[in-house]
Amino acid sequence: MKFSKRMDKFGVNIFSTLADKRAALVAKGMEVIDLSVGTPNIPPAPHIIKAMCSAAENPQNYIYAIKDTDALKKAVAQWYARRYDVQLNPLTQVVSLLGSQEGLAHIALSIVDEGDVVLVPDPCYPVFADGPGIAGAELYYMPQLAQNGYMIDLDAIPPEICQKAKLMVVSYPNNPTTAMATPDFYKKLIAFAKKNEIIVLHDNAYSELVFDGARCGSFLSYEGAIEVGVEFNSLSKTYGLAGARCGFCVGNEEVVRNLTILKSNMDYGMFLPIQQAAIAAITGDQSCVKTTCDAYQRRRDVLIKGFASIGWQIEKPKATMFVWAPLPCGYTDDEAFALELMEKSGVIVTPGSAFGPGGKGHVRMALVQQEATINTAVARIAASGMLKR
Repeated sequence: MKFSKRMDKFGVNIFSTLADKRAALVAKGMEVIDLSVGTPNIPPAPHIIKAMCSAAENPQNYIYAIKDTDALKKAVAQWYARRYDVQLNPLTQVVSLLGSQEGLAHIALSIVDEGDVVLVPDPCYPVFADGPGIAGAELYYMPQLAQNGYMIDLDAIPPEICQKAKLMVVSYPNNPTTAMATPDFYKKLIAFAKKNEIIVLHDNAYSELVFDGARCGSFLSYEGAIEVGVEFNSLSKTYGLAGARCGFCVGNEEVVRNLTILKSNMDYGMFLPIQQAAIAAITGDQSCVKTTCDAYQRRRDVLIKGFASIGWQIEKPKATMFVWAPLPCGYTDDEAFALELMEKSGVIVTPGSAFGPGGKGHVRMALVQQEATINTAVARIAASGMLKR
């Protein structure tokens, strides 16, 4: 059999590899604690589940959705106005995504041609690079360095790269580094994009998971942002709708229009009961958002304190549902460390190199377990003796 050459660019997804190894350990009888995948274990609030169930009981809702309902688009526009002080035209500046992952995988197809340059952060969530790769783009990695607060140094991008680039992907609060960007960064980003005629895609999936009383807004709230780009937002983490696959692309009309046309040739729209659940989530009682954020903050505190008690010092993240940790003393290979940790303690973490060259020497841990389970993970790692090197 012969297959597409583009598949040569892709290996097996790291999360699939970890899942296979997890299954092998479980088959041997080991109880594992999985901190690798950011799969939320906090369910949707009751009013969201009720809206979905009620819609699912209506036989008429099993037709092809074809496109977003006007009610959904209006709800998204109202959500952005209320939460982020961003004014959107629901008819021309909003399109749903079957989860941000789907949008990130496909949007480059509507923007770049073979050989065009796309700027992606390093380290980054893998699909930030894989989506443009599917479209045949050449990637230029923008380092996110600890000494810069993990913010991209736009001045360090060579002029010849700026001239060739058509799209850049940015995301703060950031996965995996957990960093938050400053207002000055966004202002500089917009000026950079205008000067170089580059479309900006800002992924804002973690804007509600911000800790210690801080608050995060939207890239689109800055003057000139809608002229240069779009923002992706997701209901997966904030509202517990991860499995429902529900996200949105909002902002620049041209970008939204072209993505909408592309999607009309690729899918038949979001399942109508999920559209109803999304409306209930973003228009209903928002106390569930704080409840979810508080839960992740407690888990963060338990994990950071627990690891500190056994000699693994990790900076406390300011946002997201992740912890970005340098390897403990004595280790340099993050993949080898993650595999050894899994074998000796049953605790699964993601090697930082899975997020790009800039992730080497780190691991990412997802705060997807209850506090008691996190304490158990700490105890197992302590008992493994791995931190005594």
